[in-house]
Amino acid sequence: MSTPQRKIAVVGAGLVGSLQTLFLARRGFNVDVFERRPDIRKSELQGGRSINLALSDRGWLALERAGVADAVREVSIPMFERIIHAVDGTITRQPYGKEGQAIYSVSRGGLNKTILEHVDANPRVSLHFDCRCIDLDPEAGRVSFVSEVGGEKNFIFDHIFGTDGAFSAVRSRLQRIDRFNFSQEYLSHGYKELCISANPDGTHRLEKNALHIWPRNEFMLIALPNLDGSFTVTLFFPFEGAVSFQSLDSASKAETFFATTFPDALKHMPDLGAQFFSNPTSSLVMIKCDPWYYRDKVLLMGDASHAIVPFYGQGMNAGFEDCRIFDEMSSEIATDWETLFREFSERRKPDADAILELALRNYIEMRDKTADPEFLLQKKIENRFARKYPERWLPLYSQVTFSHIPYSKALADGDMQEEIMRRVMDRPDIEKIWDSDEIEQEILMELQKRKG
Repeated sequence: MSTPQRKIAVVGAGLVGSLQTLFLARRGFNVDVFERRPDIRKSELQGGRSINLALSDRGWLALERAGVADAVREVSIPMFERIIHAVDGTITRQPYGKEGQAIYSVSRGGLNKTILEHVDANPRVSLHFDCRCIDLDPEAGRVSFVSEVGGEKNFIFDHIFGTDGAFSAVRSRLQRIDRFNFSQEYLSHGYKELCISANPDGTHRLEKNALHIWPRNEFMLIALPNLDGSFTVTLFFPFEGAVSFQSLDSASKAETFFATTFPDALKHMPDLGAQFFSNPTSSLVMIKCDPWYYRDKVLLMGDASHAIVPFYGQGMNAGFEDCRIFDEMSSEIATDWETLFREFSERRKPDADAILELALRNYIEMRDKTADPEFLLQKKIENRFARKYPERWLPLYSQVTFSHIPYSKALADGDMQEEIMRRVMDRPDIEKIWDSDEIEQEILMELQKRKG
């Protein structure tokens, strides 16, 4: 891409938009960035609506390539394991990967601020806040914005990147183009953000370097650590039903419910009733569309093209991977922007669909299975086999979280592994011989059948 004089716009200065801007600027392009919200660096971060993020290997690689990984490490906390909290207070520990492997808790707002600081320091970037996109002419490359200060303004660009989230204004304009496919689906479950405050001395009330889960079949509570000693706690819960946000319609009902369902979490939240009704209940939406581009003018990235639910911790990581892969492809496909946009869209679309499917499945695993004895035994068998035959078996979670294997291949491999493990777990004597050579040989034979 040897024509850095071309005019480029990035619409949306969230996580993906900010990182994509860094990649473009580092390649020598001048970039105008438009964001509908005020500058997040000049406002206090507000709780109540943002699930803490889990940064893993895919995200780290993109941050390293963009030159911001070291700065992000300063605002992140490694989590080496899940800690499962049973109703009776029993705790089970489940390491995420091999020794030393971790996912990292990071505040969405804090991470966005960190990347934006690097964006703003690049002289090739012009940031425009309080600019809401109200129209787009994809043929001409004309984008219209409105702001309280400057009123309506129109700009013309050679290339426009739509990184403005799940409810993207850029995508909504492309939806009026012939043969543009779009689907949107909400989960019947929503979420509410709560908080466990730090101890008086600033230390964490729970184990710091872990993601805490209270799985309760149809719903769950999770907690991720923050740098200030607090935990961001998120309740994933049905909107309606006998046990739901609708049914917990008073502080006393919420407190009673937590006392019987999450007792060891409640003792760290004496102000639960006030929190429960001061913080909003938010929805979870999934977005698919195709294609992600229009000619050489417009390309959608991140949630604008593939919004997913948060249960694999991969929404941000997938968006960051978009940026890294686009940057790599831009080296291969020099100045043909339409080919670049098309091939990027075609390459990433199957992987985006796959991680959406995996995220939905992982919600069921997290809320229903992490405390199930049969599930835990299956994981013990898989982990034992993977340690002995690492070249033959990489667990699905590790493929998604600790590798750069395409999501679509990870999904296919995971389905094959699950089919094998179902056969193994169906043995009536599995609890007695789970760590035997016989089981090991059975898995090897099943792999041989499928892989040849």
